[in-house]
Amino acid sequence: MRTHLKMLLGAGLGLAVGLGAAGGALAEVESKDPIKLTLHDWTGQLITTKLMGEVLKKAGYNVEYVQADYIAQFAGLKTGDLHVAMEIWETTGREAMDEATATGKVENLGETGMQAIEEWWYPAYMKEKCPGLPDWQALNDCAEAFSTPETAPNGRYLGGPVTWGGFDDERAEALELDYEVVHAGTDAALFAELESAYQRKAPILLWVYAPHWAPIKYEGEWVEFPKYTAECYGDPAWGDNPDMAYDCGKPRGPIWKVSWAGVKDKWPGAYAAIKAFKVSNEEMGAMVAAVDLDGKDLDGVVADWIAKNEATWSGWIK
Repeated sequence: MRTHLKMLLGAGLGLAVGLGAAGGALAEVESKDPIKLTLHDWTGQLITTKLMGEVLKKAGYNVEYVQADYIAQFAGLKTGDLHVAMEIWETTGREAMDEATATGKVENLGETGMQAIEEWWYPAYMKEKCPGLPDWQALNDCAEAFSTPETAPNGRYLGGPVTWGGFDDERAEALELDYEVVHAGTDAALFAELESAYQRKAPILLWVYAPHWAPIKYEGEWVEFPKYTAECYGDPAWGDNPDMAYDCGKPRGPIWKVSWAGVKDKWPGAYAAIKAFKVSNEEMGAMVAAVDLDGKDLDGVVADWIAKNEATWSGWIK
């Protein structure tokens, strides 16, 4: 699921009045009330949201970016206090999304075009110390190889911020893994630790996701857990542990867009544009790398994509 909260500070935050391509007054739109798009705590989501928001501005809409928790945002989407969330990952957000859409107050607006993987990951050099990988059953044989002074003799797994969900604590317990789950405070801290460990060839096992630059920049593999099924999460009797759920890997699949159900009636043009939005894993990976690795300004990266892809986004708002 993520980095650079400082990117949220500045001109892009707060109420952003929609300007046309040449700047100026609002175009003729269905409502001049602001469309509230949620921002979270990882770079890709900020980019996705800003891409959509800036395109909506070009269509004349009034856009407001609102900081919100990834899972807790569904409460605001149900009430209409929030309007659009541009990244709900099949890997971690599907349960919350399905619960919200089942109420009829939130609508699934389809796939973003990106396909999500989020799973336990290790650098290739760790396979020398644990040749049974990527099979998850090798993890306990190699727990000491993945340990730190604070966790020894247990291994250490570095999870994402707790707000990302993902059930890593439950997974470790259900599969009886001799590992302590430690949660990084931020996306930036998660990948800073990977960078440091990789340079030193130090042991590390952590949450890595795609689309992202990390699995492109660093050679490594995702752990292969028992394949996810809905029964694994919902029925303790399923799987290796008959008494506990989450004894499997995380789901994989699309990254979705969702909205307050009232968006289609209040802003039908924006609704159609959001449904039409599509970017690829490759496009997103390049933009995240430009921000996180090259140090480019996030809003500048968004503006550059918009400048070079008018033929694409103009079709969203036609």
